[in-house]
Amino acid sequence: MMKAALQKVLGWHAGPPAWGPAIIAGLGCGLPLLLGLFSAHPGFLWAALGAFQASQVNPIHRLGMLRMLLLISLGAWSAGLGLWAAADPVLSLCLFSVFGFLLAWLQRFGTETGKLGISLTICLCMGQGQYGLSSLSNPYAVGMLFILGGLWVMLLAFGQRGLHGMRMWPYMPRFISILKVLWRNAKRQSEYRWRLHALACTLAFGLAGLSVNLTGISHGHWMTLAVLGTLPLNWATGLLNTLRPHFVTLCSAILIFLFGYSLHNPAIMVASVLPLIVFCRALQAHEYGAYVLQIAVCFLLLAESLSRDWQIAPTRLLNSTIGVVISVVITLLIYACAHWLRGRNTQTGTYKTK
Repeated sequence: MMKAALQKVLGWHAGPPAWGPAIIAGLGCGLPLLLGLFSAHPGFLWAALGAFQASQVNPIHRLGMLRMLLLISLGAWSAGLGLWAAADPVLSLCLFSVFGFLLAWLQRFGTETGKLGISLTICLCMGQGQYGLSSLSNPYAVGMLFILGGLWVMLLAFGQRGLHGMRMWPYMPRFISILKVLWRNAKRQSEYRWRLHALACTLAFGLAGLSVNLTGISHGHWMTLAVLGTLPLNWATGLLNTLRPHFVTLCSAILIFLFGYSLHNPAIMVASVLPLIVFCRALQAHEYGAYVLQIAVCFLLLAESLSRDWQIAPTRLLNSTIGVVISVVITLLIYACAHWLRGRNTQTGTYKTK
């Protein structure tokens, strides 16, 4: 029993460490961060975020380069949209609600499409959260800098494919075959539970985006990222399992807060964050919930690595706490609604689990 429990704890990563993509992630994020450290220009932070976004893909996989291209282009678009809508509460509410529904819709088609949705939603949160923190407020410039960082990683990815003696651009499978696989994954998901999950994501993300705009607090991405990944897909589980992601998210935010506040120096932050990014990419989580936590923590550390305003550090922790509270309230409402509907449908004999 002890052996099985140990394997379950350590089995969050599938296969041996991926040192090739990890080195690409380190080099891809390292160059923009070093340039931003020496020049103090805010644009290099967006290039580093774009590089990290692109480095989440293994370039030697068959669909690796296509996924990398999608992550770069759609991530730049999402970051620009977040920055563009940050000044308007109505736009923030509508945009975050749409992205919350989009995340739930992509999660329905499988783990890989869910990871794509998580990445796009994080870029949206970063775009809104960085509004007002620097002189760079042009969404088009932010998108282009994000793309430049991603293209730098794509260049390194082409080099890795060349070292393996592979084609620069792999052969693509038929589009119809991909759609069939996605549709098969969607049919396995319960329509009833997915609708509850989509409602929870839409309400939680919309409320989080609106709260950041109405309160006018800085570093709003700490609040929206706290909401991200805390809503479970299966609402039929126990209440303790439903609330466990919120506790993990809050603990992670506290650890990041203590880490940044204790260092309080951009140079030391960069020197500490880069090895952590390499290690996390080498041991990228295979399980979806662990992957969400891993990528959100890395994005948050990257966004704060060049920050020079840790004297207002308690604001960051307050934002994370508010985000967790919003997610807990929505989760409890949806959980109660799910049990009420299940009891009602059980009485009428129409409840279906699939």
